[in-house]
Amino acid sequence: MKQVNTKSLLITAILCMAGVTAFAQTGVEKRVEDLLAKMTLEEKIGQMNQLSFFTVDDKAIAQFSEDDMNTFLVRMGVAGGAGQKQPTDMSKDEKVALMRSAADKMLNDNFVQPIRDGRIGSLLNIIDPEMINRLQRTAIAESRLGIPLIIGRDVIHGFKTIFPIPLGQAASFDPAMVEQGARIAAIEARSTGVNWTFAPMLDISRDARWGRIAESLGEDPYLDGTLGAAMVRGFQGNGNLQDPNALAACVKHFIGYGAAEGGRDYNSTNIPERLLRNVYLPPFHEAIKAGAATLMTSFNDNDGVPASGNGFILKDILRDEWNFDGFVVSDWASMTEMMAHGFAENDKNVAEISANEGVDMEMVSGTYVKYLPELIKEGKVSPEAIDNAVRNILRVKFRMGLFENPYVATDKASVFYATDHLAAARKAAVESAILLKNNGILPLSETQKIAVIGPMADAPHDQMGTWCFDGDKTHTVTPVGALKSDYKHIQYVYEPALKFSRDKDTTAFANARKAASEADVVIVFAGEESILSGEAHSLSNLNLIGVQSELLQAVKNTGKPVVLVIMSGRPLAIERDLPYADAVLFNFHPGTMGGPAILDLLFGKENPSGKLPVTFVREAGQIPMYYNHNSTGRPAPDKVMTLDEIPLEAGQTSLGNTSFYLDSGKDPLFPFGYGLSYSTFEYSGLKLSASEMSVTGSLTASVSVRNTSGRDGTEVVQLYVQDVVGSIARPVRELKGFQRVFLKAGETKTVDFDLKAENLAFFGRDFVKKTEPGAFNLWIGGNSNATLKTTFNVQ
Repeated sequence: MKQVNTKSLLITAILCMAGVTAFAQTGVEKRVEDLLAKMTLEEKIGQMNQLSFFTVDDKAIAQFSEDDMNTFLVRMGVAGGAGQKQPTDMSKDEKVALMRSAADKMLNDNFVQPIRDGRIGSLLNIIDPEMINRLQRTAIAESRLGIPLIIGRDVIHGFKTIFPIPLGQAASFDPAMVEQGARIAAIEARSTGVNWTFAPMLDISRDARWGRIAESLGEDPYLDGTLGAAMVRGFQGNGNLQDPNALAACVKHFIGYGAAEGGRDYNSTNIPERLLRNVYLPPFHEAIKAGAATLMTSFNDNDGVPASGNGFILKDILRDEWNFDGFVVSDWASMTEMMAHGFAENDKNVAEISANEGVDMEMVSGTYVKYLPELIKEGKVSPEAIDNAVRNILRVKFRMGLFENPYVATDKASVFYATDHLAAARKAAVESAILLKNNGILPLSETQKIAVIGPMADAPHDQMGTWCFDGDKTHTVTPVGALKSDYKHIQYVYEPALKFSRDKDTTAFANARKAASEADVVIVFAGEESILSGEAHSLSNLNLIGVQSELLQAVKNTGKPVVLVIMSGRPLAIERDLPYADAVLFNFHPGTMGGPAILDLLFGKENPSGKLPVTFVREAGQIPMYYNHNSTGRPAPDKVMTLDEIPLEAGQTSLGNTSFYLDSGKDPLFPFGYGLSYSTFEYSGLKLSASEMSVTGSLTASVSVRNTSGRDGTEVVQLYVQDVVGSIARPVRELKGFQRVFLKAGETKTVDFDLKAENLAFFGRDFVKKTEPGAFNLWIGGNSNATLKTTFNVQ
């Protein structure tokens, strides 16, 4: 028998696969060019036009009151005018019939006929499968060229089954979980006909005052990029955009939006190019390398240039450097907002700027449709710019298989809230919870009588968090709900004391104290409502809102042990609350299954493993404070003299002249990467495979991690480096690797990290990305303050 050369077969198979891929890409490009050659200018511009869908259907009409009907009919101009019947003179049946007629005309005039004429390329905010099929049928069967619509929706951390907010998912340090959550969201959303999501949001977020930190993956570029790429893979079927359960991902916001001055949403940013390239751009590049189909511009101007008119980022970097060939969409009316920025004179000028600077599709503001034909005639926008934009859009539509499969099946069983989806959401909520304090009170015994107190104990809507357009609170399982189902054997008394997080009415505090005094242990559920975080929801005060801190103190004064459970959309300044809690479990809004997940943790069915993806400050005045800051010429020593320690008439230089706050010191409340467990872990034996490596080489860092407790647990092992001397000032530490490691009680494992020289590269004074020779420090541990250290050199 002839021996088979398996290596040759493998090489042949790889080459064949590469050939198939190349052929498929070539096929897409040919289809794009063939279709583009047939299109009129108006049809091309139509592909660049996205509108938000709105209509009044029978379901909405059935919910209208008589007054609502009367107002609608008058506003639509079909009643109450000259020669028209007054709504008050009509029967309800007459009103309903007239409303249906008016709604049909509105639908036809605003959407059906423009789609038929090839003047709309995309719709957003439509989730009715039958309506989507109707409009797709118009696009495919009734328009001249049969180009399908791409249907967008904000599917941020779940569609129906809601996972923890992205900041919570980041706390898991678990790319596999993040990918699974995005996959489930895609399956549920695609079943309605939605095929494009405006996620992931990869804005580096160093300011908890900014409400959209809730949608972010934290403050660190490495973590952000790793999890962002995982989310892209989950949405896009791990690279198979033609998967009928895949959504095209749209990474946002390009670029720098998270650095808004003062944490005020939509505000200006001033990020110099080196910082932009070293910190803010890398997560986006990772998502693009993972295959993200589309990208969205941000609202902010950076250094005076609004993102929707910034060719440097949209053309020089995105296209020329990164070779991105998907399409770019503006954020909601961000193009016309360039007038408010003082960057564009009028709508026509807006269309000229954005088309020339690289925005392919305009979201809702309509300047392309109105002004591009005129601008082309005037020679202010070239036909080539239009063709390139349309190429990018058509390329994505072909890659998604929309020409072959534009419709959604309406006869399939619902996939919403599937058992495995709920189980995954519960697991995600467990992994995303961070234990910040525990004096030994946790885990609780199931034989203890507990008092459940606080406004977030049974808040199904708020538990889901921000950007949950399609989540249904009736499916949310709160902690109180879990006590009635999975944990119904637990003896408890429930007294919310406050109706909601902002409630300042203290009259029920007496009931809370009574409930606490009759229990063995008290659990106070505090935090913030979902409306207090997310877009346009910035805060200047990060303390627990309302009188929740006062409630916590009142309960603690009963003398009973207190567990503080927080559900929030952002990091909070809880230093003042820590003395009144024996344990603190922090949850960034945990989603549909947050309630049972929290009880699983409190009663020890699960062991906490979450780590902070952002620094927790002591008070808002410390912001911005983040772990990977640059070295300063006068770093503060370990011990600094704070406000209450300063002697009277102290000399001007007696405090040391270093970098810290007199009132809040030099350190945050909790550092990046911090999180406790019911297990304890010991790190030892840090060693490197080599003490030197070349600028193109690599080495392996190894450490022994031992579970020194009697309980199985998972530790997130983190690797940090510092470039000791660089051509520019370098961060004091940078995360370069992490692993979730499960250890049985008493078990020891060796954890290896492969560190490549290219992972140490940065943009220096010459704006060239490279790894510079020199000395490096390396730490491995359980958070960014890890002390186990070694050194190596790059030659």
